[in-house]
Amino acid sequence: MKYNWQLPNWENFVYDDSVIDSLCVEFAFEMGEVKGLVDSLPSAIQQDTILQFMISEAMKTSEIEGEFFSRQDIMSSIKKNLGIADVFDQIRDKNAQGIGKLMVTVRNSYSEKLSESIIKKWHYILMEYSRRVSPGKYRIGEEPMQIISGSYGKETIHFEAPPSHHVPAEMEKFIKWYHNFGVKPNDIKKALIKTSISHLYFESVHPFEDGNGRIGRAIAEKCLSESLNRPVLMSISSTIEKSKKKYYESLKQAQRTNDVTDWIFYFSNLILESQKNAKQIVLFTLNKSRFINQFKNQMNERQIKVVLRMFENGTAGFQGGMTAIKYVSITKTSRATATRDLQDLTEKNILMPKGEGRNRSYDLNLSATE
Repeated sequence: MKYNWQLPNWENFVYDDSVIDSLCVEFAFEMGEVKGLVDSLPSAIQQDTILQFMISEAMKTSEIEGEFFSRQDIMSSIKKNLGIADVFDQIRDKNAQGIGKLMVTVRNSYSEKLSESIIKKWHYILMEYSRRVSPGKYRIGEEPMQIISGSYGKETIHFEAPPSHHVPAEMEKFIKWYHNFGVKPNDIKKALIKTSISHLYFESVHPFEDGNGRIGRAIAEKCLSESLNRPVLMSISSTIEKSKKKYYESLKQAQRTNDVTDWIFYFSNLILESQKNAKQIVLFTLNKSRFINQFKNQMNERQIKVVLRMFENGTAGFQGGMTAIKYVSITKTSRATATRDLQDLTEKNILMPKGEGRNRSYDLNLSATE
């Protein structure tokens, strides 16, 4: 069986672009809605909205690869690199610092001309604190780069990338292809096609020892933003993470042919779903702002800190609800004060209690906003 890179002139991908005709219309509508929503927000809420998307993308692109970071570490890293915090929280996990910095770098440089040096720089940022790989350097060695699943002795090879000594030439071709694929302003169809193929192309070369998935998704975000001439407001990785099996299966099939029609259809739909999810995050951030503005004068500093922490998980909500024990941990106060504060928040209709006794917890009463 041959892989795509083993085919002659494999970078001359073929496809039927009519498969995404109706999708392009829907994407344009969704994108316009999100842009309209964001543009109508005050600048502080706009900044918070962008922050939520970057946190979501950083966490989910890592989770796809089996790496799980605390939301607090990711948020601290992104805030630090955006320069929007006076006092930076301590970032306990250095790798979280890398993915946070990468998100900011990719977003801020979306209009820069893509080059091998930029891709290597992204990899260095991502892998700076890794002990397993050489950050910012292509893979070397004679061992084949294989994507494998299954237990020892029963492995299934899903894909084998080009040998390491082919990588420099293949990456040179990738950059050339990327720049030769021109996209005119507002050409949504070409933007979606180029983004879909650029991710597939990079993943097929698999130039690094580790981190290819995260860099490949960063390239997709950069390509879409550059093609649409503005930073996209969505988290592609959040959508992939919901159905990783389908993503890997689609990628596997696409890496066995240079007819990428099915892949373009799959990845464009994935981008469309990400844009629809983006609308929900924007609306959540707006509701959060309204909620805080309505109740901030009715809460003490401890209560405000706890309510803001409950909002940090975004649309996923605060896992397990707020409890007296969690309240003590967040505010460093006594159990008695925590219980009084929670009771006060309940009476003011800010929190809703559920359960009894030791099982009692509290959720935000988001329906209380005017």
